[in-house]
Amino acid sequence: MAIGLSHGGTTIYSSPSRSNEVLVGTREGIAIIAREGSAWRVAHQALTDRHISAIIMESESGLTIAGAFHGSVHVSADGGRTWEPRGNGLTQTNVYSLASARVDGHARLYAGTEPAHLFVSDDLGLHWTEVPSLRSVPSVPKWSFPAPPHIGHVKHINFDPRNPTTIYASIEVGGLLKSTDAGQSWQEFPELYEDVHRLMIHPSNSRCLYAVTGRGLYVSPEGGTTWEQWTGREDEIGGYPDGFVFCPSDPKLIFMTAAQDAPGTWRTTHFAGARISRSRDGGRSWEILHNGLPDRLQASIEAFCLEESGNSSSIFAATTSGEVFCSEDLGKHWEKIISGLAPISKAGHYRNLIAA
Repeated sequence: MAIGLSHGGTTIYSSPSRSNEVLVGTREGIAIIAREGSAWRVAHQALTDRHISAIIMESESGLTIAGAFHGSVHVSADGGRTWEPRGNGLTQTNVYSLASARVDGHARLYAGTEPAHLFVSDDLGLHWTEVPSLRSVPSVPKWSFPAPPHIGHVKHINFDPRNPTTIYASIEVGGLLKSTDAGQSWQEFPELYEDVHRLMIHPSNSRCLYAVTGRGLYVSPEGGTTWEQWTGREDEIGGYPDGFVFCPSDPKLIFMTAAQDAPGTWRTTHFAGARISRSRDGGRSWEILHNGLPDRLQASIEAFCLEESGNSSSIFAATTSGEVFCSEDLGKHWEKIISGLAPISKAGHYRNLIAA
């Protein structure tokens, strides 16, 4: 068994047994790290000329799909050892996010890009077609991004767990979009802060939405009708959250990563001040985790995932400095299991975290 650890791919896994390999998306391709007893090692590296943005596992076919910044989509049939390009029809190849859902018994893949376009494939990436309606919403002319070239992107894609034709697309920076008809039309949420990093959905109550934004965590108990801000820029857990995972068997147990401040400050401070926090009450209150984690990491945590298998759980966090931390006891203790990888980074975030 293997799982992926990437910025714009799958973040929550329910597996029949604990995975002994993790495919890490880095600035220099995919590093496959393998568990050997109580230690980990780099077992293989692939796609080393690509900056990997997203990794997903398609369970029925057994394929692994990877997206790359300025590098299209690639597919592996052997657990990540060898890869073939599958970008036919992708008119935008700067891929930021990937997601898959089972629709009418088959796998449907989605790819989000910069500029912010959405593409869909019903044949495991052999052919892609654009979902043009994404760019028909009124806010499109305002979509942008603070850093050059100031172009917005589809940072995250998610689906209603009860209805995979209900899709959420997080536009950075542009807002949250929702489609209830497989992408034929889209609804906006103008009352929500527009810098949406990811939209997470309560696994047993799909009307309960968690929007992770550049200004903190927003929660809607009624499917987006109203939103409440539960964390903010001044909170000790960090004012710029990104990674967010539920424990599948206990959705009140949530883990979230956050930098101390927005990436614009990193250009001068070269310091992210990243932390991992845990909530036991569905996000109402948070505790900062230590015990093996340095307090306020200089690096940013840019990939974060949780795997639950039976009675065991593993949480992985990867940083712009090429380190991977792991907790096997739901955040009580952490261990640095790998260092020396190429940066794990959304686009160029890592550049501002190299000391001058």
